[in-house]
Amino acid sequence: MGTFFYSVLLITLVSIVIDFSEKIEKLLDRPTFYEIVFEYYLNFIPWINGLLWPLFALLSVVFFTSRMAKNSEIISMLSSGMSYRRILLPYFIGSSFLAALLWIGNNYIIPRSSKIKNDFETEYFWKGNNKTLGNNIHCYLNPEEKIYIRYYRKKDSSGQTFRFERFKDKDLSYIIKAKKIKIKEAPNTWTLFDYEKRTFNGLDESILVAKGESMDTTLNLTPKDLIRNINLMENMSSSELRSFINVEKERGLGTAKKFTIELHRRTADPFTIIILTILGVAIASRKVRGGLGIHLALGIVAGACFVIISRFSVTFAHNLNIPPALGIWVPNILFTILAFVLVSRAQK
Repeated sequence: MGTFFYSVLLITLVSIVIDFSEKIEKLLDRPTFYEIVFEYYLNFIPWINGLLWPLFALLSVVFFTSRMAKNSEIISMLSSGMSYRRILLPYFIGSSFLAALLWIGNNYIIPRSSKIKNDFETEYFWKGNNKTLGNNIHCYLNPEEKIYIRYYRKKDSSGQTFRFERFKDKDLSYIIKAKKIKIKEAPNTWTLFDYEKRTFNGLDESILVAKGESMDTTLNLTPKDLIRNINLMENMSSSELRSFINVEKERGLGTAKKFTIELHRRTADPFTIIILTILGVAIASRKVRGGLGIHLALGIVAGACFVIISRFSVTFAHNLNIPPALGIWVPNILFTILAFVLVSRAQK
């Protein structure tokens, strides 16, 4: 534990120095000292640690266990009749404690601090963090009402080529089309320009074409529904994330998968600490020529492989028809198998 938290302290300080050096011009331009320290860097620390704790755990275990192996402590314990499983027990307890801390952090603490950090970055660093959903937006307002906007512009809260459809008993009953739509009054009063209304009643149809005219209407839609902060999912607690995913699925916006992946990641990362800890023990517990250097090199290679595989699996989950849970848990499954193989072949 001492080695782990010492590594956390060093890497956190290095991360802060690197981040400050990259943003020093913007940091010294507008924000006050209080804002820089207490609003940004105080919330930067949980965010960076939430990303790196599994790798910290791996390197700390490799460093600590390698020193024990070098001093023949592992051999002494095995020679006295202690089983390898008994040697693994303190590692498992320690890694479970760290995993529990990370789980609590990922689900409750880090999202709150990330929101403050991301709001600070949006205000002072990256003005373009708030982006529209894109072109050709299809969205359900409720199970019986659907809209389409070809292009939405957040600068003046207006959209081009608008279409509203209402269904009754699964049959299309009402359509309104407009060349342009613009917010008139918050939160959800809109003005339609150059509109056309069509009403269906069985085989009967009525049409109203109002070229050059405008009409005000209320929709279950606000400008915020059409804009996403690129860090939005980092700002939500897990309960908020689940509620948001349900709303996204009901509206059919097609962005729920990304948020579902984030939800599964918050549970998978704590388990990664346990898996990489057992893997690190299996790598470093054997006394070999080269000692600590060889063990650290193998640990770094294992960590790099895990990161690469996890990035690939997340990308596949985003872009291919792979369940989000499977895409997130594949690296843990593969490295669990690898850890069992290495433990079974470890020096007994």
